[in-house]
Amino acid sequence: MMNPLQSYLYIPARNFSRSVTKCGLANSPQVTLPLNFVHGLRRDSHGSSSFPLLVPATGKKLKDIQNSNKQDVDSAVKAARTSFKAWSQWSGFERGQVLRKAANIIKARAEELAYTEVFDTGKPIWEARFDILGCAQTMDYYGGLAAAIAGDFISLSGNSFAYTIREPLGVVAAIGAWNYPFQMAVWKSSPALACGNTCVFKPSQFTPLTAVMLAEIYQEAGLPDGCFNVIQGEAETGQLLISHSDINKVSFTGSVASGSKVMASCAADIKHVTLELGGKSPLIIFADADIDNAVKGAMLANFCNQGQVCSNGTRVFVEESIASEFLSKLIMRVKLMKIGDPSDDDTTVGATINEAHAKRVLAYIELAKKEGAQLAYGGERIQMDNPILAGGYYLRPCILTNCTDEMTVVKEEIFGPVLSLLTFKSEEEVIDRANNTDFGLAGGLFTRDLQRAHRVVSKLEAGSIYVNNYNVYPVGVPFGGYKKSGIGRENGLDTLNYYSQLKSVYFEGSHVDCPY
Repeated sequence: MMNPLQSYLYIPARNFSRSVTKCGLANSPQVTLPLNFVHGLRRDSHGSSSFPLLVPATGKKLKDIQNSNKQDVDSAVKAARTSFKAWSQWSGFERGQVLRKAANIIKARAEELAYTEVFDTGKPIWEARFDILGCAQTMDYYGGLAAAIAGDFISLSGNSFAYTIREPLGVVAAIGAWNYPFQMAVWKSSPALACGNTCVFKPSQFTPLTAVMLAEIYQEAGLPDGCFNVIQGEAETGQLLISHSDINKVSFTGSVASGSKVMASCAADIKHVTLELGGKSPLIIFADADIDNAVKGAMLANFCNQGQVCSNGTRVFVEESIASEFLSKLIMRVKLMKIGDPSDDDTTVGATINEAHAKRVLAYIELAKKEGAQLAYGGERIQMDNPILAGGYYLRPCILTNCTDEMTVVKEEIFGPVLSLLTFKSEEEVIDRANNTDFGLAGGLFTRDLQRAHRVVSKLEAGSIYVNNYNVYPVGVPFGGYKKSGIGRENGLDTLNYYSQLKSVYFEGSHVDCPY
């Protein structure tokens, strides 16, 4: 029998309409109940300021959410610190069982989670489904690894030996971005929990809903109260969290400017920190590439999630001899993309996260034209016929040609559906140009020449390289950046090293050799 607390926490999928245009979610418990989650319960925030919860697809304001203040942050961190004492003593196998059960719950509630993610972000439902199921795989992956988290044994001379113990760091503060809210929460919390840490997660103020659902899922899976907490708020709340004296590690995803501030704040207390920041990644199309595949790769590298992807290959370098054919096929295919209600199964372009961001993207396009770029396709706001969607900001995917490396649109991260097409003549030239950036999150190339592929991969200065594809994130493959694109890795085995620390233990097997 479900107790009253469980009935308050568990919100089944049948309670809301899946259609954004019907806005069934607007009156669902996922929206109307408190959006902080501390020590096993949804709770109200107590801050004096607030921010609006908007639906990107419609532009409609649902309600105001109070910022979490110092009291709220202290409460969440205290809950995490208290629960750490017990959770860190669970065996890796026991922790893994909780994560794998949570993964199964995510799979069972995948449709509910996906439609809530659409409601929160404006991305098309097919993308949200892909994201949610990928998160279940990630959690399953770390659930399987948890039992194998261990140190090493080192045999030494004279019957002496040493061993290492891999231990959790403590309380992890994790801050996510708005483009992949559920994924951010899972990618950060599942390896942290697998290692025995506890977490306080702050989602972006633009996408507050699914992180709380994850907290409920963890609880249903058997995670003790206080091990995963959620607080809502804007930048000030985030600063209160990362500067808290009882936080041991910060994991942040966001802009370079914000990441720099996070790192500076962590430096004061020598906190562990990982950063996944921005990108301005190159995608190189060589003349020997399969052009049809290259066109598809360029679209994946620029137009997924309305172009709001940090790893996007927005600088598309095409070898001169095939540039005309490539552009023609690209425009032909992009014209077929359907812009519409993101909850419709056949929609391929949803809504930009909000008005301010859409206007920022459009301003970049106008600046590009002033600097000499030519608008080959798209680049404007689409006014939807459906009056309910009229308040949403829908942008037609943009293709810019006649671009040069010095243009603002080529140098700065736009975070929108804007593809900048550049041409090149030689392999050496394009590698130099591709690396001429402060960023180093990702990169890609299309070629049939295996030797060339290895050669170029070895010279590109980026953390993730895609060969003959783009923007794929198989579970177990580490993701993270070079240069100003970040520190640390997510989604792989190596990630466990960023959520744990080594203790070395030496045992003397003979008499003490002392020169004194």
